[in-house]
Amino acid sequence: MRLLPVSSTAARSKWTPVGLLWGVALLNYLDRQVVFSQFSLIQKDLHATSFELGLISSVFLWIYGSLSPFAGYIADRWGRARIILFGLFVWSGATWITAHVGSINGMLFSRALMGVSEAFYLPAALALIVDRHGPSTRSLATGIHQSGLYAGSILGGAWGGWMGEHYGWRPTFTLLGFVGVTYGVVLVFALGRDRSNSSTRGVFRTLFAVTRAKGFVFLAVAFGAISVSNWLIYTWLPLFLFERFGWSLTKAGFTATFYTQTASFAGMLLSGVLADRLALRNGRARVWIQMLGMALTAPFLLGLSFTNSGGVVIAMLLGIGLLRPWFDVNAMPVLRQLVPAELCATGYGLLNMIGCLAGGISAATAGGIKDTLGLAAAFECAAAVLIVGAAFLVFVRGQENSKPATNG
Repeated sequence: MRLLPVSSTAARSKWTPVGLLWGVALLNYLDRQVVFSQFSLIQKDLHATSFELGLISSVFLWIYGSLSPFAGYIADRWGRARIILFGLFVWSGATWITAHVGSINGMLFSRALMGVSEAFYLPAALALIVDRHGPSTRSLATGIHQSGLYAGSILGGAWGGWMGEHYGWRPTFTLLGFVGVTYGVVLVFALGRDRSNSSTRGVFRTLFAVTRAKGFVFLAVAFGAISVSNWLIYTWLPLFLFERFGWSLTKAGFTATFYTQTASFAGMLLSGVLADRLALRNGRARVWIQMLGMALTAPFLLGLSFTNSGGVVIAMLLGIGLLRPWFDVNAMPVLRQLVPAELCATGYGLLNMIGCLAGGISAATAGGIKDTLGLAAAFECAAAVLIVGAAFLVFVRGQENSKPATNG
């Protein structure tokens, strides 16, 4: 992939893709997360066990994660913009199909299809963004995009719970499928096109080159560690609050998502601006910010598992939300310090695979132990995993790359 000089026009317009992709990011997480706020309705309608509910998350994650490296490779080779559009159209169709399933097997099939299609989005989108932005704005641009994921999670929890109580779970997915296709049509004309990579390196040689990059394995371990806690919260927190406090679906879904994701906006801005400024002085600044965020999140996760107070739950969720983005915002910028620009989507696909496989295992395991040890025990284990993951970041090296942004 050739490096192009950055003109004044390109500098002024580098934020446009961030804004357009913010909407795609919102739909990406809204479509995948809304199902969790409606677990009790789906369980009753489809006669699913607790373990099968966990599989709704795990099947998506395992397929999504397994395909992510190959999806990233395709994005690096064929162009990020067209891959983003392909994914949006297909996962919106899968969302519509979800509304019409008649059994738990049908639900698992629709989630598998969603996993296939959504695998193509995040590696391509983040690679496109970091290639348009230099070291002075790279983390902030990534963070603003990631805030679309947070917004999607909020809507998935709060709006999803409200829709479930008032209209049932099926109309939710019908509406989301229609909205996704409509926005995809808009992006066909607004997002523009980017050049493909003419490299003839095969997929497995590319994957091998990424894994050989110094520090990549340690970054991948940390990525998997934070994914364990993220997906436990995404998958099980609404039901955990519903059962522990006897709240309504709307209140449980709102509490499980609103406070965490709202605080994440502040955490994203704080860590993004701080990382961009410090990275110009110290090439490892982004890694240290990631490490600090993971280590400080663990006590809040422990507090969430022990408390029987609704007020303390909110305080713990605010803490988790403020600190968790410190890792997410800097994941792709740190990767950009470890691998060349033309391998970024592939590299993030590998990270996504590891994170999703770890998250899927944790979600299914939590469902399996829910009726014996309880969900609180799963949150406590996740806190310990966060500390271990933060420790691995000590071994991540890499200097800030100050080369001009590419064409994406």
